[in-house]
Amino acid sequence: MANGADVSEFDLECSNLTKRFGGFTAVNNISFNIPNGSFFSILGPSGCGKTTLLRMLAGFLEPDEGDIRIKNRSMLGVPPNKRPVNMVFQHLALFPMMTVAENIAYGLKRQGVPKAEIAVKVQSALDRINLPDAGPKRVDQLSGGQKQRIAIARCLVLDPDVLLLDEPLGALDLKLREHMKVELKQLQSQFGTTFVYITHDQSEALVMSDQVAVMNNGVFEQVGDPQDLYYNPKTAFVAGFVGDTNRWKGVVKATSGSEVQVATDDGLTLTATGIGQGCKTGDAVDIFVRPESVALSRSADALSGMENRLAGQVKNVLFNGANSRILVQDPTNGGEIMVTLPQTGEFNDLRAGQDLHLGWKLSQAKCFAQEAGKASGAEVA
Repeated sequence: MANGADVSEFDLECSNLTKRFGGFTAVNNISFNIPNGSFFSILGPSGCGKTTLLRMLAGFLEPDEGDIRIKNRSMLGVPPNKRPVNMVFQHLALFPMMTVAENIAYGLKRQGVPKAEIAVKVQSALDRINLPDAGPKRVDQLSGGQKQRIAIARCLVLDPDVLLLDEPLGALDLKLREHMKVELKQLQSQFGTTFVYITHDQSEALVMSDQVAVMNNGVFEQVGDPQDLYYNPKTAFVAGFVGDTNRWKGVVKATSGSEVQVATDDGLTLTATGIGQGCKTGDAVDIFVRPESVALSRSADALSGMENRLAGQVKNVLFNGANSRILVQDPTNGGEIMVTLPQTGEFNDLRAGQDLHLGWKLSQAKCFAQEAGKASGAEVA
């Protein structure tokens, strides 16, 4: 039995990880801990450093600085095949000449596990992924979703401490991808293995994860549960990258506590909640408002209790069932606002050209110091 000092509440601990390629720093002094049995996603745009980070966790790259600890054991200098991790790639890499059972058994055979034990482990894995009779099938007889489950079972049957997944749903069609989000979360829960999931798709990260790290330019901008990232972003990048949002740029004209009054670049005056540093009078700022936070009315009086109000004209109706939205244009400056249609049915008859009143509360508008190098003017982020 392990000594108490060897037991950790974290399956994976990373401290001050840094990786450089020449003069370019791909991963810059990142530290994080993943609790035992968690689903942890690293979310970010292409080129942000997330794949480099994953390759360091897998052992394909050594960090220039910092440490990686799995189950309280440092992985520095430990080659990939000696680490208690496995990896699922986007293209799965199943062996087409082998049956499903042989694919799952492959790693166990390489470890020298007895044949009888392999058969038991393979069947147990097939039962847990809800494909109990798939063992004799060829890989080309499987659907895309079934192949995903087999690839994951092939890794989990080896009982890794951590499973790394590099955008494994990227090659699937939209409907199957939506289905596999639920399947992956259920599989992780059933096996109890810690998943580290790399993705640029915010929906994947939000739906499946216990915690999400939003990565940008080699650093973690924010780490938190999906609800916290969505409703309480700490930086402008997180506010704009996680979920859809309306965005205005402007200059702070007045402040009162956390309340900030902003003159936008397109002539509006908006009131928002200042987040972090850099929301002082005279500062250039960004304001973010979620499309579902904007209330609609055919009468201005109905929105009198809201700090932000304006009139506009429907430019486009974007029908998508329960996710339907409209684009509303401010006739005075041409700016557009995305608004989620409520499911009350009250606005089901909206058409382009109709006039509407919009409003949202101070607490639903987040103000951040403006990031350099971004286009100005109202926009949908």
